Amino acid sequence: MLAIIGGTGLTQLANLEITHRKVARTPWGEPSGALTFGRICGQEVIFLARHGYGHTIPPHEVNYRANLWALKDHGVDRVVSVATVGGILPELIPGTLVIPDQVIDYTHSRGATYFVQSEKPVTHVDFTYPYCEAMRAALLQAADNAGIRLRAGGVYGAVQGPRLETAAEINRMERDGADMVGMTGMPEAYLARELGLCYATVGAVVNYAAGRGLSADGIQMEEIQAVVGEVMHQVRHLLEQLVTDDAAGLCAI
Repeated sequence: MLAIIGGTGLTQLANLEITHRKVARTPWGEPSGALTFGRICGQEVIFLARHGYGHTIPPHEVNYRANLWALKDHGVDRVVSVATVGGILPELIPGTLVIPDQVIDYTHSRGATYFVQSEKPVTHVDFTYPYCEAMRAALLQAADNAGIRLRAGGVYGAVQGPRLETAAEINRMERDGADMVGMTGMPEAYLARELGLCYATVGAVVNYAAGRGLSADGIQMEEIQAVVGEVMHQVRHLLEQLVTDDAAGLCAI
């Protein structure tokens, strides 16, 4: 089953025909909210709002372990994460969609692994390629089928938040090789890997990163809000096409 994790601007899916909601319990505490079960184009999916349905949970306080565990526990094997990001590369202008293929993790003090019990052996999980290539390919194919232009590939720089970055920090991230910056990419992607979930991210660029473009003198939140609605419309269209392709057997995921 496919799950969709919605970030800022995507606390609900207008194209989701809801069948029921379920409050989940996990060994890692409670997830961000009840799991929303429904159908898109007749296909069953589960939706979860990462920041809560009232958008009240900041990035550094999201219970990523509980979120992924609850989805896995309810039969999910594939996950599409939707995350708003700031564009560091000049071509990642607000309104752009991107399917990243790499991550640099700048976060700290988050519950970042399920291997924490002392009686368990030390476990090292390969994370060379952090995203599931089958899911990435399916998203790229869905975008092509739907006529949605997006960027295939890029490095997601995951920062702690909830504050926005300084211009100097963005300059450092660019030197490190990051193409975009967001606050929720890790440890979510790695926890999905530990659980064996096929996971990929849709990055929705909603602003220029600090010190870049229209954010050269500061990031204006009202400008972000003006972009969010339009870019999330594209995201919904992409997800609808993804599920439609999956039902038609076009996506081998």
